[in-house]
Amino acid sequence: MPNPTNGKNNGRVEANDEQPLGAQLRMMHAAFMASPLRNRIIWLALGILMVIVTTAFGQIILNRWYKPFYDTLERRDLQAFLHQLVVFAQIAGALLVLNVLQTWLGQLVRLKLREGLTLDLIHEWMKPARAFRLANAGAIGINPDQRIHEDARHLSDLSAGLTIGLIQSGILLASFIGVLWSLSDGFVFHISGMAIDIPGYMVWAAILYAGTASWLSWLVGRPLVKLNGEHYAREASLRFSLMRINEHIEAVSLSSGEANEKRRLQADLSSVLEISQSLLLAVTRLTWVTAGYGWITVVAPIVIASPVYFAGDLSFGGLMMAVGAFNQVHASLRWFVDNIGAIADWRATLMRVAAFRSALLVIDDRHEGDKRIEFVTADGPQMMFDHIEIVSAAGCIKLSEPNVTINPGERVLVTGASEVDKAPFFRAIAGLWPWGHGRISLPIDDGLAFVPRSPYFAPGTLEEVLAYPKTPDSFKNGELGGVLSKVGLGRLADRLDQDMRKKLNLSEVEMRLLAIARLGLHKPRWLIIDEALDTLEDDAYRKVMTFLDREMGKAAIVNIGRKERANGFFTRVLELEKDAAGGSLRLIRPKSLRPTNPQLVD
Repeated sequence: MPNPTNGKNNGRVEANDEQPLGAQLRMMHAAFMASPLRNRIIWLALGILMVIVTTAFGQIILNRWYKPFYDTLERRDLQAFLHQLVVFAQIAGALLVLNVLQTWLGQLVRLKLREGLTLDLIHEWMKPARAFRLANAGAIGINPDQRIHEDARHLSDLSAGLTIGLIQSGILLASFIGVLWSLSDGFVFHISGMAIDIPGYMVWAAILYAGTASWLSWLVGRPLVKLNGEHYAREASLRFSLMRINEHIEAVSLSSGEANEKRRLQADLSSVLEISQSLLLAVTRLTWVTAGYGWITVVAPIVIASPVYFAGDLSFGGLMMAVGAFNQVHASLRWFVDNIGAIADWRATLMRVAAFRSALLVIDDRHEGDKRIEFVTADGPQMMFDHIEIVSAAGCIKLSEPNVTINPGERVLVTGASEVDKAPFFRAIAGLWPWGHGRISLPIDDGLAFVPRSPYFAPGTLEEVLAYPKTPDSFKNGELGGVLSKVGLGRLADRLDQDMRKKLNLSEVEMRLLAIARLGLHKPRWLIIDEALDTLEDDAYRKVMTFLDREMGKAAIVNIGRKERANGFFTRVLELEKDAAGGSLRLIRPKSLRPTNPQLVD
C-alpha cells in the first residue's frame, strides 16, 4: 500500500482559493436567518431606522433655520437673532436626544450581532468530532479562539457601524438632494453678458465632487483589504508563539532553550512589524486623499455657489442654506471615502470569519472520494474489527489479525513496535478518524468510555470534575470520596468543594489517577485507553490495575500502549503493525472544499 503522504493534501483543508464575496455573504445571511437572536436584531434595526429617519427630518428643519439666522446677522437684528438662538436650542435639543438614542441602539445591535455570530461559530465548532478534525485539517484549524473571539467581535462591530452609517447617509441623501436641487434650481450664471441656467447645479457639482473622491479613495485604499488580512494572520501567529512558550516554559527552561525561543519570537515580531509598516504606508497614502478632500470641502460649497451670490441672485442666508444642504448631500455621497479604511478592514475580517465557518461546514465532508472505515452497530454486546487499515500522514497501520472480536469482560492489550503510531487506532475506534478501510462494529449498548493519553478536566470544584459530564448530585453521599480513596487519593476526600485548578495543585500522576477514579463512578461497560497508563510509575500502575480489576471487573478493557508489565492483568494481546504492502489508500480532498484565501489563514 503506498504511503499516504503521496496524497495531495495529507488530510488537510488548504486555503488556496478565495471564496467570492457573494458566497460569503450568502453563507453569513443563512447563519443570521437561523439565529435565535434574528428577530431581536431585526426589531433593533427597525428602531434605528425610525430614529435615523426622524433625525433626517430634524436636520432638514435645521437646514431651513440657516436662512433666517444668517439673514438676521446680515440685517444686524438683535431681537430676531436671539429668537433664532431659542429656535436653534429646541432643534439641537431634539437632535441630541435622537443622537443618544441612535448610539444606544447601535451599541445594542453590535452586542447582539456579536452574541449571535459567536454562538453560531461555537455551535458549529463544537459539533461531535468537528473541532478535532478541523485542528488536524491544516492551517485553517490553527487558532480557532482568534476567529471565534476577536474576529467575530470585530466583524460584528464593523458590520453594524458601516451598515448604520450607510443607511443614514442614504436617507440623508434622499432627504437633502431635493432640498439642494430646489435651492440651486434658480442659479443663473452671467458670463460675457449671457445668462446660463443649469437646473440642479449644486446637485451635479456634489455628485461630481464626491464621485471623484470615492474613485481616488478606492484606487489608493484597495490594497488595505489584503494588508489587513495578512496583518491579522501574523498577529495571531505571534500570539500563538507566546502562548506556546508559556505553556511549555518548564521544558524550555530545562533545555536552556530561551535563546532559541527568543529568536523565534523576534522573527514572528519582525514579521508583524513588516506588515504593520506596509499597512502604515498604505494608510498614509489614503490619508493624503481623504484628508485632502476634507480640507477642500471646507470651502468647496461656498466656491461652487459664489458666482450666484456675487451676482446678487442669492442672499447671505440663502447662500449658507445652500452650503448646508450641499454639505449634507456631499457627506452622504462621500460615505465611501470616509469609510474606505473600515470597509477594507471589514472585508478582510469577513474573509477570516467566513473561511473559518466554511471550513467548519465542509470538514465533515472532506475526503468525499476517499476510502473510509465503515462504522456499524454490532448485533450484540461485542466489539469487532474486520480487515482494519487506518491511513494517516504518518503512514498506514493495521491489526496483525484480520478479524478480531472482543467480548464483554475481556482485557485486551493493543501494542506494537515503537515506530508504529498507535494514536490513529484509538481515534478510529472513537470515530474521530474515519479514513482507511475495513469495518468497526461497536457494541449495541452505550456504555463506552475513552481515556486519552492526556486527561481533560473541565473547570470547577473537585466534585464537579469527578462527576463530569454529570453533576455531583447524580451520585450518593460518600461515593465521590470513596472512589478517590481506592486510587490512593484519599487525602482529597475532604476537599471536594475546592476548585481543582486553583486550590489543589495536583501532580501529573495525581491527575491521571483522578481520571481513572472518575471511571469508578460512571462504570462504563467498555473502556478504551490510549497510552494513559504507560507513564505511570510502578506503584501508581499497580493501584490503577487493582482499581480496574475490583471496580470494573465486568467491563471490557482495551488498553493501547506498550507491552504489559509483569502483573498478568491482560489476557489477550493484539499487535498493530505498519502496512507498506500495497493497496490504494490515500488522502485526497476535492478542490471544491478549499475554503478561502491563503494569506488570510493564521
